[in-house]
Amino acid sequence: MRILVGLMLGLFLSALDQTIVAVALPTIASDLHGVELLPWVISAYLLTSTASTPIYGKLSDLYGRKLLLQVAIIIFLIASVLCALADSMLQMIAFRALQGIGGAGLMTMAHATIADVISPRERGRYQIYIATAFTMASVLGPIVGGLFVDYLSWHWIFLINVPIALGALYLAERTLGALVVRRVRHTIDYLGATLIVGAITGVIMIMTILGRAATWDSALVIGLAAGTIVLFAGCIVQERLARDAILPPHVFGNRVFIVSNTINVTMSAIAFGLLVLIPIYLQLVFGMTASQAGIVLIPLMAAGTIGAIAAGRITAVTGRYKFLPVLGMIFCALGVGLLTQTTPASPAWLLSVFIGICGFGSGLIGPTIMVAVQNAVDSRDLGTATASISFFRSMGGALGVPLVSTVLVTSLDSALRRVPGREAFGADAGFQVIRNGSEILGRLPASAHDAFRLAATEAFHDAFWVVTGLAVFSTVVALLLRETPLKTTPGYEPPTKS
Repeated sequence: MRILVGLMLGLFLSALDQTIVAVALPTIASDLHGVELLPWVISAYLLTSTASTPIYGKLSDLYGRKLLLQVAIIIFLIASVLCALADSMLQMIAFRALQGIGGAGLMTMAHATIADVISPRERGRYQIYIATAFTMASVLGPIVGGLFVDYLSWHWIFLINVPIALGALYLAERTLGALVVRRVRHTIDYLGATLIVGAITGVIMIMTILGRAATWDSALVIGLAAGTIVLFAGCIVQERLARDAILPPHVFGNRVFIVSNTINVTMSAIAFGLLVLIPIYLQLVFGMTASQAGIVLIPLMAAGTIGAIAAGRITAVTGRYKFLPVLGMIFCALGVGLLTQTTPASPAWLLSVFIGICGFGSGLIGPTIMVAVQNAVDSRDLGTATASISFFRSMGGALGVPLVSTVLVTSLDSALRRVPGREAFGADAGFQVIRNGSEILGRLPASAHDAFRLAATEAFHDAFWVVTGLAVFSTVVALLLRETPLKTTPGYEPPTKS
């Protein structure tokens, strides 16, 4: 319990950053005059987080979880201040990239430490304590973020991290001293990490520019695709040759590992995609303020916490877990599918219900996947396996954000062609609409407002259908998950021989 107390504030800090930034993204992009770079505010964070996650796992095996958690908090603290001081979109992206390095450590060290001291079978009983941090962040993040944007400034969504980070640093020092440092020698596969991030960056760049600056057969896209393929091939070769690979090839022979992380990637793409889509949808189509959008967004996070607690208790009591990701993905597909049926006349409470269904489904999945992977690998791979969860989660988010953003902007460009007076939007109508939000209605005659909202709704529905498709695909994948008996010993037991 002493250790959990020290971890919960770090988890809270990481979770709060994700929820509080979501409602402020349209305002940040508008103020910094870079709406075309909007996906990169999230993708930059996720890319560096993706690269840093496995490195944290290996360094913590060498120097201890406590030290690496403290390093992560300090990096996150410095980056938060820099984000608040950013005066251009490029600066914001760079500082968010730095923040991602810190955020990776906050999440990875928390889950790795929990795996060290609590067995997979018993972990569900402690899920309520862990979920408390996420519940508070889920409820407070959207509301506080919206209030800051509406009544103060978006800069405060980053400055609020400062006192929380200082508190987390103090608690880490006070409570994590009980941890035993088990020094496991590692060589860090920096080349592998670089190749992985380069390959993912290539995919994101391709999705970002498609439909705006290039087409599939353009020289730019073909060149990026060729470079990305080379980088992915380099990743495979490097990971097979590296003495201590970022992603050891032998873990990919584990069916539970493969299936779980496939679900993990798609679930993260869905979650981060919705965090981008829903606030913009509420502000643009329904004319909500940032704070109002934050309130409607609460069920996505709060219901997710309820789902996580339920999943933990069910797993602890029954020892069964395979059905939970399947059920979770069905809920996700249902919730997002229902969002495709909403219109500008739909009441806010109905939107909250549909959003809550999505959140509950995602909550059933996250902790279950973590337990399944940690339970399936040998204890010598526990740090790597735990880091892989965060790694693939970051990868899914890094791919999902530009995917839904590209679909949304492309659909907006097409749908707005039917709106009378669309010439007022100028070139790149989709980007102009997202940049200016509901204020852009002032450029149109009053008679065209309804047509604009219906066109925007249609574009968002296209993006929601893409997310629904991801959920359906992941449901099928979840059916392939193999259920193995849960271990009853914690992760610091001596490695078993295989």
